[in-house]
Amino acid sequence: MTSSPLNLRVAIVGSGPAGIYAGNILANAVKAAGGSVAIDLFESLPAPYGLIRYGVAPDHPRIKGIVNSLHEMLDEGTIRFIGNVEIGRDIALDELHERYDAVILATGAIRDAALEIPGIDLPRSYGAADFVAWFDGHPDVPREWPLEAREVAVVGNGNVALDVARILAKHAVDLRPTEIADNVLGGLEASAVTDVHVFGRRGPLDVKFTPIELRELGEVRDVDIVLADEDFEALDAAAATNNQLKVINRIFDSWRKRGTEGASRRLHLHFYHSPVEVLGDDEQGVTGLRFERTTPIGENAVIGTGELRDIPVQAVYRAVGYYGTPVVGAPFDEKRGVITNVEGRVTEGEKPITGLYATGWIKRGPVGLIGHTKSDAMETIAHLVADAEAGRLVAPVVDADVLELLDEREVAFTTWDGWLALDAHERELGGTHEHTRERVKVVPRDEQVEISRAGSLTLS
Repeated sequence: MTSSPLNLRVAIVGSGPAGIYAGNILANAVKAAGGSVAIDLFESLPAPYGLIRYGVAPDHPRIKGIVNSLHEMLDEGTIRFIGNVEIGRDIALDELHERYDAVILATGAIRDAALEIPGIDLPRSYGAADFVAWFDGHPDVPREWPLEAREVAVVGNGNVALDVARILAKHAVDLRPTEIADNVLGGLEASAVTDVHVFGRRGPLDVKFTPIELRELGEVRDVDIVLADEDFEALDAAAATNNQLKVINRIFDSWRKRGTEGASRRLHLHFYHSPVEVLGDDEQGVTGLRFERTTPIGENAVIGTGELRDIPVQAVYRAVGYYGTPVVGAPFDEKRGVITNVEGRVTEGEKPITGLYATGWIKRGPVGLIGHTKSDAMETIAHLVADAEAGRLVAPVVDADVLELLDEREVAFTTWDGWLALDAHERELGGTHEHTRERVKVVPRDEQVEISRAGSLTLS
């Protein structure tokens, strides 16, 4: 066991909240112990912040405010941002191990979980994560999105389902003040959507979104919320057991009393509907969804009734969860969609892999909010520091700066100074836009890289 102050070099893969929190917690922990740490934060995209930039709806500035605290952590200079670098393509995981005492994987989850029912692969059946990436201006998805369907189904009762439903139902003109990309705004302005149906397998009090997000749904202009009385029988008694459920129940109750008001668009919330089959064919695409009606049998549990219902729609979005993103060279649990680990120590079989750790959704699965991400990172970092103090880590065998290797391979990596330049450019675009916005996102990857690298040279 070592008794001297720690002197570590650590690589973190993924610059979303999980990776940035892990870096900040590690830096503070080592500093408090009288040691020093150099941290490189690798990101496959040219810009930082992960799902906060590319997974949160543009009309949610309250949640986007998290960026401010993440910015402060990276702006301190303890963590070095290295963007537009793909681990397994531009540099191997083994090459990171040669250069760092430890590697922390924080790659998150960006793919849709599967919904294994007949017809799910028909034309106009989409994964919600792909749609979210489109309306958030992700550089690696197509610039256009087909929005010719009038009646659309969203399967799921979580935050992503709510974001997808709200963006589909909302009038594009009401998104103009946000940071939405111009190509996305144009696509939504041409949308034919009039009715959005959201389906949950369980009841109204089993929704996964918060009261604040639910209340926001009822504030969308010129959109009627449509509810079915049969879904709300004996709801008051169940709601009485929990304050949050009381608030959710009151919101639903206010909508039921208000009824519809003749809006030009409608958002239908269906409960106790379990998807059975996507209807249609390869020529027509989606024509409807078949559900089995369910009924509650206890807390958070339902059972099928055998009653089938067909609802006509021309597009389907599945929002039933995310699936983790593997890292080439790291063990991966295909069933759970996570990197195999025990409390953040990555394992091969039952044996920990020396110097390899995981945090965030790739560690625990795509559940929990930002607060969970912080506590998750604290657990992982505690194990990393304990392993370092016990002498269980292997010292780097290569002293050269990793940027030299990336330069040698002609990898067009981006830096923190480059992000500051891109950030300033996007804000300038917002200020000069005909509808003044905080920013207008630059979408093409090559344009992001060009602006970032030019700005990095200017600022350095």
